[in-house]
Amino acid sequence: MESNDAITGLSALAHDGRLDLFRRLVQAGPSGMPAGALASAAGSAFTTTSAQLNVLSQARLVTSQRVGRSVIYAANYDTIRGLFAFLLEDCCQRRPEILQDLITTNPDVKDQS
Repeated sequence: MESNDAITGLSALAHDGRLDLFRRLVQAGPSGMPAGALASAAGSAFTTTSAQLNVLSQARLVTSQRVGRSVIYAANYDTIRGLFAFLLEDCCQRRPEILQDLITTNPDVKDQS
């Protein structure tokens, strides 16, 4: 991943509404969610949600696919992995064990099991 792509991705996530939608899509898994369901779940207007999803799409953090009359959005896990890899590339002198317990020790991360 190039620096400009990372900046675009991080900028797209630097908004509470977009971050909320992004997190919902990551949690929804590869099947994604319809745009209307995302707007309802987020408690925001459809036009606002659409604009926020457009920014996330331009950053390639989410994908969209028309299914009938609905547009289904899904997290783009390849881009997400690339962004995390970019951020961690030079971290900790290439000693991954330093970050091994990052999720399990973070009290803000909810157990998904």
